[in-house]
Amino acid sequence: MATLQEIDSEAIFNSTVKDASPSALLVLYFKASWAAPCTQMTTILQTLASTYPNDSSVRFLSIDAENLPDVSESYDVTSVPYIVLQKDGKTLETIGGSDASKVRTAVEKYASSKSSGGKAGLPPALTATAPAQSNGATKNLSQYAPDASDPSTAPQYSSDTMTSSKEELDARLSNLVKAAPVMLFMKGTPSAPQCGFSRQLVSVLRENGVKYGFFNILADDEVRQGLKEFSEWPTFPQLYTRGELVGGLDIVKEELDSDPDFFKDFSVKTEAGGPGITA
Repeated sequence: MATLQEIDSEAIFNSTVKDASPSALLVLYFKASWAAPCTQMTTILQTLASTYPNDSSVRFLSIDAENLPDVSESYDVTSVPYIVLQKDGKTLETIGGSDASKVRTAVEKYASSKSSGGKAGLPPALTATAPAQSNGATKNLSQYAPDASDPSTAPQYSSDTMTSSKEELDARLSNLVKAAPVMLFMKGTPSAPQCGFSRQLVSVLRENGVKYGFFNILADDEVRQGLKEFSEWPTFPQLYTRGELVGGLDIVKEELDSDPDFFKDFSVKTEAGGPGITA
C-alpha cells in the first residue's frame, strides 16, 4: 500500500516531482511540527494513502513548511496544514485546514481510474503468521503482533500525548472516521491483526472486495479510549461507512446476511471493472 513520504530536503523534493509521471497525482502536504491540526492531518493522510496500492500513480508527500521555506513560498503556503494537488507540474486544487472529507473527496476526484491503471487499491493480503509455540499448544490469533513492515497509521502513543481536550479529541475523531469511505478501527493492521475479531472483519472486507482505510487503535491510546465514548460502542473492531458507525463484526455479518449487496457501493468488484467508491 502507498505511504505518506517524508521529504527532508529541497533537492529530494525537486527530484521526486521531476521524476513523477505526468499522469501521477501528487498530494503535497505542507505541515509544521508545532501546529496541532497537522498531527491530525498527518494521521488522516497516512490512512488515506493506505487505501491506494504502492504502485499507484497517486503519491503522498509530506513537507515541513518551515524547514523547506523556498518550496513553501513557491506554493504560496501561508498557513498549515495546507495541501496542494498537482499533476504534470500544474496545481489542480489547494485545501487549507484539516477537513478529512474535503481532502478525501478532492484526492478521489483527481485520482482517476485511468491514472491508477484502472484498479482501485486494497490493503495487502493477510500474510502474518502466528508465532512459534514451543509447548505444542494450538496457535492463538490473539498472540499476533503488528508486523514492522506495516505503515504506522498513528503516532506512537505515550502518556505525554494525552493532552487533547474533549472538544479537540472529538474533532479529531470526527475527521478520522471520515478519512476514507470505509474506515476500520482495529487492533493491529490488515496484514497482522492482533485479535481474532479484527482478523475476521478484515477477511469479510477482502472477500467483498471492499476498499477501506484502517487505523491501528493500539498505536494511539487516546483514539482507542476516546472512540469508545465518541461512537457509544465499547469494543473493537469498529467499522464506519461514510463517517457513520456500522458496528462490530457481528453487526457487519448481520447486515450482509440481510443485504448481500451491503458493500456494493464500496467494492472494487464492479461490472464495469472500475472503482465502486463514491464520495
